[in-house]
Amino acid sequence: MKRSLLFLLPLCAATASADVLPIPASQADSLWLHAYTTPRDDYHTGLHFQWSLDSINWFNIGYEHAFVKSDYGNWGSQKRMLNPRLTRLNDGTWQLRFDVGERDLHTAFCTSPDLVHWTAQDYYLAEDLPKAPNGQEGTVFYVEQSVVQKLQAEVLRANAAAAQNAERAIDDPTRFNGLSGLNTHIVISDQQTRQISDKLMGIFFEDISYSADGGLYAEMIQNRDFEYTPLDQRDRDASWNATKCWTTRGADLHIDTTNPLHPNNPHHAVLRVKGQEVTLCNEGWDGIPVRTGARYNFSIQLRPEALDNMTRMQTKAINVTLRDKDGNILAQGRLSGGKKGQWKQLKCQLKATGDCDAAHLELSLDGQAEYHLDMISLFPQDTYKNRPNGLRRDLAEALEALHPRFVRFPGGCVAHGDGLDNLYRWKNTIGPLEARKPNWNLWRYHQTVGLGYYEYFQFCEDLGAEPLPVLAAGVPCQNSCVGEPGNEYGQQGGIPLGPEMDEYIQDVLDLVEWANGDPKTSRWAKMRADAGHPKPFNLKMIGIGNEDLISRAFEERFRLIYDAVRARYPEIEVVGTVGPFYEGSDYEQGWRIARELNVATVDEHYYNTPGWFINNQHFYDSYQRGGTKVYLGEYAAHIPGRANNIETALAEALHLCNVERNGDVVEMTSYAPLLARKGYTRWNPDLIYFDGTSLSPTTGYEVQRLFGVHTGTTWYPALTQVDFAKPTERNAPRPSTFDVEKRIASSCLRDEVSGDYILKVVNYLPVPNAVTLSLPFLSAPTLVSAEHLTGSLDALEVKTAPKDDVTLSGSDVKVTLAPYSLTVIRIHP
Repeated sequence: MKRSLLFLLPLCAATASADVLPIPASQADSLWLHAYTTPRDDYHTGLHFQWSLDSINWFNIGYEHAFVKSDYGNWGSQKRMLNPRLTRLNDGTWQLRFDVGERDLHTAFCTSPDLVHWTAQDYYLAEDLPKAPNGQEGTVFYVEQSVVQKLQAEVLRANAAAAQNAERAIDDPTRFNGLSGLNTHIVISDQQTRQISDKLMGIFFEDISYSADGGLYAEMIQNRDFEYTPLDQRDRDASWNATKCWTTRGADLHIDTTNPLHPNNPHHAVLRVKGQEVTLCNEGWDGIPVRTGARYNFSIQLRPEALDNMTRMQTKAINVTLRDKDGNILAQGRLSGGKKGQWKQLKCQLKATGDCDAAHLELSLDGQAEYHLDMISLFPQDTYKNRPNGLRRDLAEALEALHPRFVRFPGGCVAHGDGLDNLYRWKNTIGPLEARKPNWNLWRYHQTVGLGYYEYFQFCEDLGAEPLPVLAAGVPCQNSCVGEPGNEYGQQGGIPLGPEMDEYIQDVLDLVEWANGDPKTSRWAKMRADAGHPKPFNLKMIGIGNEDLISRAFEERFRLIYDAVRARYPEIEVVGTVGPFYEGSDYEQGWRIARELNVATVDEHYYNTPGWFINNQHFYDSYQRGGTKVYLGEYAAHIPGRANNIETALAEALHLCNVERNGDVVEMTSYAPLLARKGYTRWNPDLIYFDGTSLSPTTGYEVQRLFGVHTGTTWYPALTQVDFAKPTERNAPRPSTFDVEKRIASSCLRDEVSGDYILKVVNYLPVPNAVTLSLPFLSAPTLVSAEHLTGSLDALEVKTAPKDDVTLSGSDVKVTLAPYSLTVIRIHP
């Protein structure tokens, strides 16, 4: 059917008054079914269906309801579906082919048993596209009535779910009109308890929104290696180049690649000084914060050369200063040395005599020489754990306060990058800083990889957390958009099978050897020891893949990597992936692979509305016990505008209560994203926002902290009974019991180390809730602590409760929960 007809048919259907129009019961068992796309939103809305009794009058099955969407390319300009062609095979199976763009040569292909559930998409050039077997092909079919009824049922299901997911706290004044207060009795039992994971709460660090350079990594000089490139920002910023953040006075700044400090860092700066002072300045990240009395370590790689054809050169001491915007000196030092034609690192220490939030660095050079400069660095001595090349103390300590049991790194989308050339290669991030290979960041800036795998593993050790390194599964990010049509390095392909894939698999195995091997017998372990850590890092788990499109390219490469790791290191737990959503083809196919291979754990991701979390509190109850476990690697509650407030935080707290109940299935969780520099945010919401001098933990951070600090390994079941207080107004309506009960959640754990019982209760309601928690198996427990997270929809208060906020009477613990609150109580038997 020509595309022009596809445009006309949906217009006819627009006259239907309902999303799902009932089929007249008296009609024949078969109907006409039409598959189509629309140009609305530039063909991003996916595949739609409509039905007809006579092929003249058509009725939508849901208004442009998307039964399958294109997953090809990046968000925005791609993910388009054009010219869909369906084939119905003789066995009833459906095949879908569609074009992904006017100029792209690839054709998408997927299959379905019922037009509702689809396999993950694969992308082929014309000569490789699977041939259509015998069957009917086109966009209009005469089908059994049951086919249409199943499509209608799916629309009704989706609409009902959408209505629930759309529930917002801003509607609570109407939803709970007449509700003045609650009395809730929660009886906890010591029967049918569960042993749950001891590493349920962790953190996920991805270099997004300047989380590493300009963030957790304490380096204060931006573009210290002169390796910024326009590719970092996809040529969208003409000023983004090797001189970014650098200015000079007295001479021009040149960039050279001759005789570099290291081949992995080919660019360096050149200043030609001819008997008058030349000054090189760096602005840092929105300025360099300086504090009185603080000490800073400055270093530079220097190679002096003679000017032009002169055989001799004259070099003088280099003055290093930190100045405020008015030119006042805040700290200063001097450097001398350097041998003609040879790179040498020079160092000095600066002590600040004043305060400034946005200072800048100045290097003053004099004499008669051509100065070649690289790796210009300024670090505060006061780093986390006082480690050189270390981490920003306040940010690291904020993460430490979460008590994470593990740290996932480096991504996220950064791990598998935008195209194969952008894969995060761990071997490029270890060794001397000048030998590390920087790369452009998927989120459109630069990665020095100064915070590399060694620093990451050291950070895990300092936190007392297990490392969970994540490596690409041999394919790039599912949203990649690089390469020419037919280039197998794009989204539709992966690392070529054969020697290149074998080499990549060896890289994965070498990571385990680097982390755990013996320096006396292992080359990679010796590199770890030479860096300062002779003892093994005791790596126990490794992630392969990140919310990938579960295509055939992914599956064949994942299986190769998985089999190799299991054969060489059977003690290592492999964490697989099941795509970016909690449902759909990637989720289903990812779980299929996990079950076939008996993968230990899979990584689930989802960002959902508060309504989803409210209405899916039993999401993990039906998961299979004793099989593949779940790592909830990325999740957060999202509302319009992407704020992080009491509404989103309590939605996450509800979910965590239910995750704890299923802690024998869900092994690990981590909120995402973790960090974002103010003014450079690529994603909202985030757990902690920061600038150069301060940080702003969010409401969600407080939820993560409370669950991270107060955790245990034994879960206790509970029975909850909720009684309404009488309405304050005469004849006021009584809110739905179901709506009330699903906004109250609790969890009881036992901390086997302290022996404490930990009681968490969420009151996601606009009224107080008088709660009695009964533990009949205890006779006279004592109160250890109580903390409340409370707030209105636009305010927040976190406090440690006084003793009289919680009362104990025999085996009962009584507390009145504030509206919109999370309370955590520790008692000792």
